[in-house]
Amino acid sequence: MSGIRPEQIERKLEAAFSPTRLEVIDESEQHRGHGGWREGGGTHYRVVMRATAFAGMSRVARSRAVHAALAEELAGGVHALALDLAPPD
Repeated sequence: MSGIRPEQIERKLEAAFSPTRLEVIDESEQHRGHGGWREGGGTHYRVVMRATAFAGMSRVARSRAVHAALAEELAGGVHALALDLAPPD
């Protein structure tokens, strides 16, 4: 895999948010031929995360917090990041 590995994203998000649920799904292959796609994947991700840290935060604030935690990955190979973020149910 030439892009960012899902395990790298998982480690950063676990350290930053201590989530109760975390799924990092590499959807790169679904974007073959689109902007930012590279052979080998690791460019387009979907993150589903539930974390107490998100309690009282707006959707925009949650997204900004995740983008801040993954700044290095977003600058270094992740082209698209779809986010489903909320406090635990």
